[in-house]
Amino acid sequence: MNAARVILSVLFIGCMVWLWYPYFTQSNVAPEQEPEVIAKPDYTAIELKQTTYDEQGKISHKVTAAKMELYQQLGFTFFEKPIFTLYNETQTWRINADEATLYEDKQLILEGNVVAKNLVDNAMIDNINADNIEVDIKALTMRSEQPVVVTGPNLKIVGKGLEADLKTAVIKLINHTRTIYYDQ
Repeated sequence: MNAARVILSVLFIGCMVWLWYPYFTQSNVAPEQEPEVIAKPDYTAIELKQTTYDEQGKISHKVTAAKMELYQQLGFTFFEKPIFTLYNETQTWRINADEATLYEDKQLILEGNVVAKNLVDNAMIDNINADNIEVDIKALTMRSEQPVVVTGPNLKIVGKGLEADLKTAVIKLINHTRTIYYDQ
């Protein structure tokens, strides 16, 4: 082997060691990354109780929640374990869920074990159960594209999809599956 080949081999091996050395000396522990926070709430309330009134001074709705976070710049409020009570002249409904998001004090999206209870005595419909329901607080309408169960004193209706007018208690199932009538 001539001297030129030996020198080139040593230089090549030296360069390779120099280039690969950082990879061999790195520790295998990856640095912990903090979860990326998209936005922080403007304020947070624990055990929230709030009453909202309409232009005539009558109660529009009440809200209680285990926790509430307001994201003012993003235009929504997030609730944990909320209970919304919606009032009008003829109907009163109490809607609770695992969580809810209210957009611009109008559109309410409730998710997880949603139960809408009619608080009017002797009504044909007592409860509406679903996993996801959207409520327009100003128009007092409710809709869902998920499976729903509507119960009353003598009936149980199962379907998928719902449109309801809470002022008049008119409920329309988009895809009716089954109705069961009970004897008194």
